[in-house]
Amino acid sequence: MRNFLVVEDLTPQEIEGVFSISQDLETKYKAGVRDALFPGRVLALVFEKQSLRTRVSFQTAMVHLGGSSLFLGEDTGFATTRESIEDFSRVLSEYVDCIACRSKSHSTIEQLAKFSSVPVVNALSDFSHPCQALADLYTLRRHVGRLDGLTFVFVGDGNNVARSLAVACCLLGMRFILAAPKNYQFDRSFKQRIMKLAPDAQIEQTENAVAAVKDATAVYTDVWASMGQEKERAIRQDAFSPFQVNSTLMSNCPNAVFMHCLPARRGEEVTDEIIDGSQSVVVTQAANRMHVQKGLLAWLLGHR
Repeated sequence: MRNFLVVEDLTPQEIEGVFSISQDLETKYKAGVRDALFPGRVLALVFEKQSLRTRVSFQTAMVHLGGSSLFLGEDTGFATTRESIEDFSRVLSEYVDCIACRSKSHSTIEQLAKFSSVPVVNALSDFSHPCQALADLYTLRRHVGRLDGLTFVFVGDGNNVARSLAVACCLLGMRFILAAPKNYQFDRSFKQRIMKLAPDAQIEQTENAVAAVKDATAVYTDVWASMGQEKERAIRQDAFSPFQVNSTLMSNCPNAVFMHCLPARRGEEVTDEIIDGSQSVVVTQAANRMHVQKGLLAWLLGHR
């Protein structure tokens, strides 16, 4: 049994395997075929945070695979004093075939996985968003045709999405650049973690967004204040205002695609003309969450 809590839970070869399944299922989907590989299987969605893309893409993916899903919110008492995570996990995994958890704390998902007898997928935590990273690189490969040797630039906070993308890029042979204010860049321990995973990794950090994007194949951004950071919003707006992705910045990389995990705060981290413009692939990204998570679920449940 395998879990998927961080990107590096899969080897580069295994990521390629998930992409291969995802592309096969996407092709069938677009031809009107829903390949029901797992009839009767049940996915539990244990969510502590709001969600549109993650919830709907997982639920739809499981239906297409022939199974069903259960959305479990606050009423289940997860991660509260009602019962221990150990008891919750052991009991839930007696009922379902896979668990996807969207949690405020990464350690909560780790605890859930520790006591589960079925695969657990990180559907978002404060540390990592691995499903998003897989879907993003799948999107880029489908758009460009390859990943190896490309330059991926994240403009904004070195947050959970940026961390997952950095790991994914380095595992798959890409150059990753984070353009962010000094206080919002990756810390030394995270950079050491990446170099241990991929000794030849090309990972850079800079406060110069213009210089960062000049060789970019993809320019990516995310909200400056994520869920749970609302009290920091004013401070973050001031720090990140020079890092807005707008027409001036994108003029330095006219052939790059623009990416965003959504939801976006239009007019803050990105302007309308960019997110709605010809370089943007944000809707395709969102659509590919379903295809890649379908491939991931299929892989975890034994379709290799």
